[in-house]
Amino acid sequence: MNWVLVFTMYALLIFGVFAIESAARHLSVPGDLPMTGGQYYAGMHKKWMLLGTIVYFGTALIDYRWVRWLGVPMYLAGIVLMVMAMGVDDEVHRLKIGPISFQPAQVAIASGIIAIATLTQDLPKLHRWLGEPMARVAIIALLTGVPFLMVVKMGDMGSALVWLPVAVVALLIGGVPWRYMTFLSAIVAGVLPIVYFVLLPSVSERGTERISSYLETLENGYVTKNDDNWAAYWVSTAVGKAGWKGGGWNATEERGSLHDKRYIPWKTAHNDFIFAVIAEEQGFRGGLVLISGFALLLIQCLFIAFYSRDLAGRLIVGGVVGLFFAHMFENIGMCILLTPITGIPLPLVSYSGTFVIICMFLLGLVQSIWVHRSKYVEEG
Repeated sequence: MNWVLVFTMYALLIFGVFAIESAARHLSVPGDLPMTGGQYYAGMHKKWMLLGTIVYFGTALIDYRWVRWLGVPMYLAGIVLMVMAMGVDDEVHRLKIGPISFQPAQVAIASGIIAIATLTQDLPKLHRWLGEPMARVAIIALLTGVPFLMVVKMGDMGSALVWLPVAVVALLIGGVPWRYMTFLSAIVAGVLPIVYFVLLPSVSERGTERISSYLETLENGYVTKNDDNWAAYWVSTAVGKAGWKGGGWNATEERGSLHDKRYIPWKTAHNDFIFAVIAEEQGFRGGLVLISGFALLLIQCLFIAFYSRDLAGRLIVGGVVGLFFAHMFENIGMCILLTPITGIPLPLVSYSGTFVIICMFLLGLVQSIWVHRSKYVEEG
């Protein structure tokens, strides 16, 4: 086992327990339980951690070459679930199965990473032409493009954008030459204005509004309480005013906490805006510790990728790194006015229910690639 990966993952999960308890303080408790909203959601996060632990170590100890054969069936199931979610009257397009509610888009991207790894490695065995660069570009574009367009149609631009770095990483690790990458980049740059001014307003009005609000905030700075960019302004202010030490965990209004005043969107502070709460309470040093923890996690994943026994293992690890980095960049970026608000959880730290399980499952696959890295050599 790569214990550095294990300890870093659990350190981030435990960090999330304390962050959620403070961030969810304003939320009501289901069933009028004798506890605060923070205690309830922190307790739920612990339960997801326990379930995720079983998933993590179970996945880590099973050879990933057996798991990856489930990639295509899981991917097709994810597409079907997203089609079902498109007909659900829910703002974030969640499906509910018994007591569990989840976003199929999160399930689809996890299965998509495995499907990309499986098909990119094994399709060339059927015919040599399927291993050519353009064939690999077509396979990866198809596997990422279909769910990307479906999620855009749902209006969830944050979850849709996560597919882009996963696709880029898959192209790089899949051996697509740089001249192809340069050509594709030029096409994307040429099509981008058409996408923004023509296609985006027709499929996601909210996405267009958020980009416009973001640009307005950068231009004007100050906002009023009724403005659309109210959240972005106060979230970035909470991060910027914290200083080195911050206001302290569970800081109150007397200590200048904007979250205690509910200036940070309190209904989503425990998932989408959790970094703003962490930065305000723990200051620059707390944000630095959190980002360093994520950096260590991703560096360990890249270290494992170099020791993978096959291309599929490298693609899985690369996809996981791309997914985690995209979530980190979007979640933290929108709290410091680096990106528009997209509404996307911070892996392992935000309260995100089944997404915690998915993250631990993917990290379990990465661990499995490390555990079984030399099996072919021993058998040979």
